[in-house]
Amino acid sequence: MSLSKAFVIALICGSSSAIAADFTDPTWPCVQRKVERLSTGLMWPHPIPESLPEDESVQTDIAALAEKLSLRSLTLEELEPEIAAFAKAHGHDPALLGLVFQDVFDGLSRRRTRIISGIGDFSLGQIGLSEKIEGARMEMDTQMTKDEPDFDRVDALEEQLDWDQTIYSDRQKSITYLCETPVLLERRLYGIAQLLAGQIE
Repeated sequence: MSLSKAFVIALICGSSSAIAADFTDPTWPCVQRKVERLSTGLMWPHPIPESLPEDESVQTDIAALAEKLSLRSLTLEELEPEIAAFAKAHGHDPALLGLVFQDVFDGLSRRRTRIISGIGDFSLGQIGLSEKIEGARMEMDTQMTKDEPDFDRVDALEEQLDWDQTIYSDRQKSITYLCETPVLLERRLYGIAQLLAGQIE
């Protein structure tokens, strides 16, 4: 890896804690290791049917519970009664509980994948901006070493630098939230799996 590339990555990561980041992907700015795809098998230990039951009312119940479980505005504690009611109404059937989990998993996994892709795009934008900032600094240094610097150009570069650095810093403030979001979705999926599995008799 070139020194300039390492400098850009260091700028994006922004803190000593970034040493734990996954440098196998230089566009990944998060301390958390990048895991692009999750597996239902690591969260749900029971077989999941390949198709929904024929009973449309049961399909509706599965979809309704899965939709509520997917809402991050609702805590899992708030949803425990909903899960218990579904399980009781359907005889604590592990197949149906598994289908609920599969529905939630599919939806939250797609959301998580979009967020991870967005983080990559964000990181590339920051890398591009940091390279622009470094290029402007180098041009300013070059101008100032001349016998007759172009002070109009230096003023323009300085103004652009101030603007770019402000944008860069403002964007960096959001990186912690962005990086935490996939982790929060993963934790929610684990929590949902445990609650649903806890209803199997």
